Parts: sequence; structure tokens; C-alpha cells
Amino acid sequence: MQVSKKIYFVFFLMVIFLSSNSYAQNKAEKEIFIDELMSKMTLQEKIGQLNLPGSGDIKTGEANNSDIAGKIRLGLVGGLLNVKSVSKIKEIQKIAVEESRLKIPLIFGMDVIHGYRTTFPIPLGLASSWDMNLIEKMARIAAQEASADGICWTFSPMVDIARDPRWGRIAEGAGEDAYLGSRIAEAYVKGYQGDDLKKNNTIMSCVKHFALYGAAEAGRDYNTTDMSLVRMYNEYFPPYKAAIDAGAGSIMTSFNDVNGIPASGNRWLMTEVLRNQWKFKGFVVTDYTAIQEMITHGMGDLQAVSAMALHAGTDMDMVGESYLSTLEKSLSEQKVTLEEIDLACRRILEAKYDLGLFEDPFKYCDENRAVTEIATIENMNVARDIAAQTFVLLKNKNQILPLAKKGKIALIGPLANSRFDMAGMWSVAAEHKESVTVLEGFKNVLGNKAEILYAKGANVVDDKDYDARITWGTSGIDSTKTSAQLRKEALKIAKKSDVIVAVLGEGAEMSGECSSRSNIDLPENQKILLAELLKLGKPVVLVLYTGRPLTITWENENVPAILNVWFGGTQGGNAVADVVFGDVNPSGKLPVTFPQNVGQIPLYYNCKNTGRPLSNEWFEKYKSNYLDITNEPLYPFGFGLSYTNFKYSNLTLSNTKMNENETIKISVQVENTGNFDGKEVVQLYLRDLVGSISRPVMELKNFQKIDIKKGEKKTITFDIDIEDLKFYNNDLQFVAEPGTFEVFVGTNSKETLKAEFELIK
Repeated sequence: MQVSKKIYFVFFLMVIFLSSNSYAQNKAEKEIFIDELMSKMTLQEKIGQLNLPGSGDIKTGEANNSDIAGKIRLGLVGGLLNVKSVSKIKEIQKIAVEESRLKIPLIFGMDVIHGYRTTFPIPLGLASSWDMNLIEKMARIAAQEASADGICWTFSPMVDIARDPRWGRIAEGAGEDAYLGSRIAEAYVKGYQGDDLKKNNTIMSCVKHFALYGAAEAGRDYNTTDMSLVRMYNEYFPPYKAAIDAGAGSIMTSFNDVNGIPASGNRWLMTEVLRNQWKFKGFVVTDYTAIQEMITHGMGDLQAVSAMALHAGTDMDMVGESYLSTLEKSLSEQKVTLEEIDLACRRILEAKYDLGLFEDPFKYCDENRAVTEIATIENMNVARDIAAQTFVLLKNKNQILPLAKKGKIALIGPLANSRFDMAGMWSVAAEHKESVTVLEGFKNVLGNKAEILYAKGANVVDDKDYDARITWGTSGIDSTKTSAQLRKEALKIAKKSDVIVAVLGEGAEMSGECSSRSNIDLPENQKILLAELLKLGKPVVLVLYTGRPLTITWENENVPAILNVWFGGTQGGNAVADVVFGDVNPSGKLPVTFPQNVGQIPLYYNCKNTGRPLSNEWFEKYKSNYLDITNEPLYPFGFGLSYTNFKYSNLTLSNTKMNENETIKISVQVENTGNFDGKEVVQLYLRDLVGSISRPVMELKNFQKIDIKKGEKKTITFDIDIEDLKFYNNDLQFVAEPGTFEVFVGTNSKETLKAEFELIK
């Protein structure tokens, strides 16, 4: 036994040595290659690598004669934005590697946000699954499809913490929590990049938006942010760092300023934090025209802001061509250095090397892959399964859901048969004709077992100007009928039905970029329709489409069952039917708090106590509360019902004291006491009761999503070590301080069991 152990140990050391030696050799080969290439480059060609123009309007067969082709031939383009299809990309890449002087390949980037042609749920929906394997699988399929269509770089994941649902881009992230957001960021990066970027079915990720973009004041897109360093490091920075630690190849700057300096020109952010503290080795690209926009921020003219961005550590300029038009002059005037230009150029060339583009510039241009690997039946089936696991059951009075597959079912609402709205925001590669509507999903699942009565019932919105802002020029308003006529049709079929399913909510483009809303109620015309349906006295199920938390207090009080389905993607309609009729038991949990009204915003679970907290749930004079509403959310972070019930009991700790070298094991029993097999997300929170700075009332520190059959009882265990207790103190030191900690384990952030332990020196 001792001999075999020794042999194994020697073998292990040999593997480590050979691996590290191979890594060093590969690194040296890359450096030699890049050094040699850069020694041949002119100043203009180096600056050209920093230029990322947009070119989505180039058509196949026209690239050779376009303005962009001339710049590519001169070596003045490093990559292209939002070009898709193998034929286009192959044609453009051919110009770069055959007609430019140094034959440097281009990098092709695109907004592959929640799938490619097979579109998955929006990111906020995916976050509701609390399933990292599922999210990684989604990103893997997205990379497979995008790479098959010529794309090698995605502007995803967006990891911005968002606590204001008025901000439309909350739909594009993972919600309000740094821990959950960090785990999701890792899953995206691993899914996109796989284990080897040189493989032709992996793509480089781009983590965005660095930094603090989700904290835009008033929830208004592109707006100012302002916060303390302690809040940055503890509450907003972790998901960015987690994505970097997972190996993300690139970072995108945010539009907002940070401590008064726009992110794209912020050297503290891009060099001190990103490079020096976090050891990021990839390249930084701006968001769309962000360098130019620093002029409006008040940072100077185009030459000044371009020099500022380069000095900050921003390597690539998206669309604005600010570097291309100013850096040569700035260098001659000693406003930038050649070393700064060289460093930015090197980082971009290294990314192309890592992607294997120098070995094979056409590695992503296999036309057979484009035919056989995109929107496959297998991918569509996975998309259907994933979508069903992201839906959150918000209410289910008297167990109305799941519905029986029988009788007459009235399916009513502007989103019940709207193909365009199924995919949700940022679905730029989606073929909307492939999307399955809820009406089609009901027909697919029910067959001839029940009769479906359909009526639109209402437009998404009635205001024509509002409609134009959310439909990309294709009106969603039924011009042949008035709102009253639409409602009349819906009520007529509803009266004939046994049960009513109202499919209401936001249109796809009511959330996402530049889709901030000051009023996050259900649109008034839809609310009127819902009220009329409820008056009929029949069972009503609200299937809610949304890209953000909505203020649905009235709906919660009056509608018996509410299923939040976000935007489920290409297979969303089938997935909705799977859940509504009980083929899938919903298991989604909210990654973000739903407020009672907009006056509570920002509202998030891991807030800090005031010196005058409420001791009761309702009003107390001279305590921190409102005159007209409780402090409580409508639905708390982590909330989500199931068709079955879960009972938590026997929360135990292996010890009530620990030092920095020890681990405490926490266990809890979870029993399925209902009539369905189900999945439950067991959530673990901690509270540091005394610290050198004020600490949140609770913080998510771990979770497990478990399968548990009806009648089954499982014991779930978590390990807590010193790393789980650390935070950034007022000196920005990452520390754990001795003292008492509370442990909360439960089904959401409000319904938990509690215990205590002490960290000792």
C-alpha cells in the first residue's frame, strides 16, 4: 500500500510538472509570436487593432466594395460588431487575411445574450432557476450555435447587480444578490468558453458592464451612479470578479461614471482594480460609442477623452472610431505613449491567438456546421425543459394549478398568441417565426383532451406612441377593433369556459436596454380586462410575462393563481403549457424582490438595519417606516411556490463555536408533504451581528436545488468556513471578524429556521 501511494505521488508530481511546463511553453510561444508580429506593425496598424466598427448592414457579396473593406485592407480594423452568418463572416475574414499587409484575422462579436437562434429564457428568468448546471448548459448551446454561424465572441454575461426594477436592463442580469450573481456569472463563462477556446465550438465571453451600471439613479438607463467603496466591493463588484476568476477573456465598460469619472476613462477602475487587484489578463472593450460619450460627461474633446480612455486601460473602441481618428496625433503631442498603444494592441492580438484565429482564421466558417448545429430538435427540447424550470409560481389559492386537461379553457390576452413577444429582449439572432406561442403550446399539450377558446382581449398597450416605442416599428395594436370590442370578444368566450387563463404583462421590448419605466404596474387596459374576467366568478389563472418585477399588489389580492413566466424563449409556449397542466412542477425562485409599489424602490432583502427598525410589521411612530404601506415586499427574494409543499425542520449545527481554521456543518431536514414530486431550492443565509462596519440583516451564502419525491424526507448539509464570513471593511481589507453569527435556512429569505454560532480568535 505504501509503495502504491509513493508511485501515485510521483506520478502526480510528474503530471503537475508537465502541465506547468506545457503552460509555460505555450505562454512563451504566444509571447514570441505576438512580439514578432508587432515588430512588423506600423503605428496605424496597431491603432487599427483597437478599432471595433459596427457592420451589421453588410450583405453577402457586398463586403468587397464597402467602406469597411477598405479599412480592413489597410489594417485599420481589429474586429466587427453584430455580423452574422458564415457566408458574410467568411467573405469579410478573407479580405483581412488575404488582402491586408500583415493578414491579421478579425474577431467577430455579437450580442448572444440568452441563446442564439434557439432562444432561451431571458437572463433574469434563467437566474430564477437557481440551477448553475442548467445555466451553463444554456451558454454551451448558445456558444455551439453562435460559433457554427461564424461568431467567436459574445457580449455576455451581463452581471450588473440591479435593485431598481424601473431599470429595463434588470431583465438582462441575475437580479439583486452578489452571491447568486457570482455563481451565475461563473456558469455563463464556463458555458461559453468551455475548457479550450481553441475549439471551434467555444466563444470568448465579455463580462459587462464594468462597473455599477445596474445602480443607475432613478432606474433610468445610462444615468449616473454614486456609491461608497465599501458598497462597491461588498455588494456590486463580486459578480465581475467571479467571472474574471472563471477565466473570462474580455470585459466591457459601462456608460456611467464611477466616483465622478466615466468608466471608460477611469484608470482606478480599469487598471488599479481590474488589472492590479484582480489580475485580469484579457482585454477591455467599450460599450457602444462610450468614449465619444465622455465628451457629454464633460471630460473634454474627442482627442482628450480618447487619450483618457487609453491611459485608463481601455483597449478597444466600439463603433466610435475615436482611437482611430485621434491617437496618432495624441502620440505626436505626447498625450499618450507608444507603450500604452502597444499594450492595448497586444491584449487584442493575444485574444485572437487564444481563440486560435492565427492558426485558422476560418475555424468558425464551416458551412456544414451552420446547417446541422443551429436550432436543432435537440436544442429546442433542451430550451423547452430549461424554460419550464425558470417559471415562478407566485400564488395558487385552493390549488387551482395545475389545471386538468379537460373541459373548456378560455385562453385570453395579448401575449397568448404573439410570436414576436415570446423570445423577450436582446434576441437578435432569433427567428421569431420559430417561436411557439402559448396558444400553440396549449394545443400541443392538450391535443383533443380539452377545448381551447382563444381571444386577444386587449392590446399590450393602447397608446399608439407607447406602442411605437416597444414594437420596433411593427404595431402591436389591433387597428380593426376598439379596446371595448376586444374585451367584449374575450368576455363572450370566457362565459362559455370552465376556467380562464389570462396571458398578460409586458411586451418583449418593454424591458431591456433603453426600456426604463416609471410605472411598473400591469398596463391599465390589461388590468381592466383582468378585472372584467374576474367578475365572471370563474377560476382565473394569470400567466404573467415580464422582464422585471412588476407592482401587482391588486392582482395578488384578487387573482387566485399567478404564474410568472418571464419571457421563456423559442419554446416558451410549450413550457408554459407543460407547467400549467402539471407535466412539470414549477420550481423557480425569485432572484429579485417584488415591491408593493414604486414608492418602496429600491427594495432588496439584504439591506442594513437602521438605528430605529420596526419591532412590529406595521406603523410605529418615530421608527423607519411609511405612513401608508408596510415595509414588506409583495414577494421576497428567493420566493417561489410549488404544486407540492415542503416542510423544514431540525436545523442543526455541528458546533456553536469555530475558529478561522475550522468548518461548521449545518444540516436541515426537508420533507415533501404534498401530492407531487418536486424540486426545492434550499437557501442558506448568514447575519454578522457585530462588525467594524454595519452589516446586512442577512446575506445569501449558499443554496442547493434538490429533487424530492412526495412523502420523501431529505437531510441537506452545508459547510461554513472562514471565507463565508469575510467582507470588505472600511479599509477595504477582506476580513472575518470574531463575534456571533446567525444562520437562516429556508425556502426563501423570509421563511427560515434560525440558529447561531460564534467565530472566535
